Amino acid sequence: MGYLRGPEQLSKDSIMRRLFLLSLAFVGYMLQLQAQDIDKLLDEATSQEASIEYATATFKSTRIVSGHSIERMPSKQLDFRISHRFGELNSGAYNLWGLDQANIHFSLEYGITDWIMVGVGRGTYEKTFDGFMKFTLLRQSKGAVKMPVSVSYLSSSSVNSLKSDKPDKYYFWDRVSYVHQILVARKFNERFSFELNPTYVHRNMVGTAVEPNDLFAMGAGGRFKLSSRVSLNAEYYYVFFGFKDYREMKTYNPLSVGVDIETGGHVFQIHLTNSLAMIEKGFIGETTGQWQKGGIHLGFNISRVFSFK
Repeated sequence: MGYLRGPEQLSKDSIMRRLFLLSLAFVGYMLQLQAQDIDKLLDEATSQEASIEYATATFKSTRIVSGHSIERMPSKQLDFRISHRFGELNSGAYNLWGLDQANIHFSLEYGITDWIMVGVGRGTYEKTFDGFMKFTLLRQSKGAVKMPVSVSYLSSSSVNSLKSDKPDKYYFWDRVSYVHQILVARKFNERFSFELNPTYVHRNMVGTAVEPNDLFAMGAGGRFKLSSRVSLNAEYYYVFFGFKDYREMKTYNPLSVGVDIETGGHVFQIHLTNSLAMIEKGFIGETTGQWQKGGIHLGFNISRVFSFK
């Protein structure tokens, strides 16, 4: 036998059902508003990212001439690089003005991500093995985010593997050198780019007991674009030796000028320089050629890029 509900009980049930339905409607409305807010934030973030215009091709290659440029290999791209220096032009006709002599450096350089690049190499200068890492810290941009310059950090090390007549005298770590650089570059327009490179070089082994192990230098490099595939490049490093110069041999600041030519997947660089070495440890503080006396090397770099995407 059932129980009859009175008007008061029916009124309470109706009120509860209505409150429940109103609650569901309110929750649904709030969830819809929240979803709209999230969509709005995502649209704004996407719109802001799309409105950021980054500078590209500040330099054509990862090198200006001998020194690093602000550029690095994109993610999953490999650069096989061969660098070559002939002998000094003042070596005379017997050596065909340096063409009879050769100094070479080759390397493999890979983009791990779009902001980290690593590389390893081997050169005939002191039979050196070297490796480096380059990190992109800031990118020149305009639009929603304005950044006037691009900034990267380079850290490299090298090992001199020349045989010694006194092998017991030198340990492995005596042959190691380190380089740290901050690369600051700006692309002023479609034709002209400029870069400054404050540099620190540490050599564990030097020529004499009084020669400094630490060197500080300021590098400067520029690029002037002549056409879509050809540009003029130049770089110069001023080495600070302080008030007293304790170097074992007279060295000079490296100065290099050259031309970049892009040919499809290759970048061909041909240049004149007073430096024989092609890594920072060598051409900063160990350049013995003098421009005024014809101590100039004809050289070239060839870069071939392979993509693994």
